[in-house]
Amino acid sequence: MLVEMDGFEGNEGIIVIAATNRPDVLDPALLRPGRFDRQVVVGLPDVRGREQILKVHMRRVPLAPDIDAAIIARGTPGFSGADLANLVKRSGAVCCPR
Repeated sequence: MLVEMDGFEGNEGIIVIAATNRPDVLDPALLRPGRFDRQVVVGLPDVRGREQILKVHMRRVPLAPDIDAAIIARGTPGFSGADLANLVKRSGAVCCPR
């Protein structure tokens, strides 16, 4: 991949985007100028973001009327979107096994 990226000539309109949840293990050669030299850190969602993510995943699940995404969001600091999706999925599996 590094060789391919080095072969891009000038401004060909090519944009290469990559993502990782482990930036600490990236080869420094990947991060040199002309390769992946710009980084955008996407942090964990805040309480409002967690609530919105929960609501998206909870739409597909039958819920008791007293289930409140805002309360769950306040109790899940440090959770990623994937963590929240898994929480909803696993809660349904525990609550209502097949």
